[in-house]
Amino acid sequence: MESSTKCEMQLLVNGETKSVVARQGDTLLFVLRNELGLTGAKPGCLNGDCGACTVLVDGTPIKSCMMLAIETVGKEITTIEGLHNTPIQRAFVEHFAFQCGYCTPGFIMNAYALTETKPDADDATIQEWLESNICRCTSYQEIEAAVKEVLKQKRKTE
Repeated sequence: MESSTKCEMQLLVNGETKSVVARQGDTLLFVLRNELGLTGAKPGCLNGDCGACTVLVDGTPIKSCMMLAIETVGKEITTIEGLHNTPIQRAFVEHFAFQCGYCTPGFIMNAYALTETKPDADDATIQEWLESNICRCTSYQEIEAAVKEVLKQKRKTE
């Protein structure tokens, strides 16, 4: 009976169309990790609180544990594996904006979306965006400094 509830889906992930067979009730996080081998998005709380599973869907940060994979058909999904040497990744390294690293991909995805969509973000906006992710190992000062550096660089090039 379980096989009858599965369907084939075409997902656009990191610029490539991927065909997966999954249950209609499978979360995007499950499909990314277990069907596509993209393990950057992490299972944390599995209820949308921690942000470790954050990916971008059509450029918007989404907690992939809360979205069904079937809801993303026809949309563009970007995972941490789809970001290659972006300024925000370099800034996280330069500012030591991580410790154990478990939450880092989710923070980077969220911070990337922030720097792409709100280049004039002020301190309050940055803090508001960072509140959607939780880190238990490090302070948010380093993460905030990384975001501010990228925003500063963007403003110089505009």
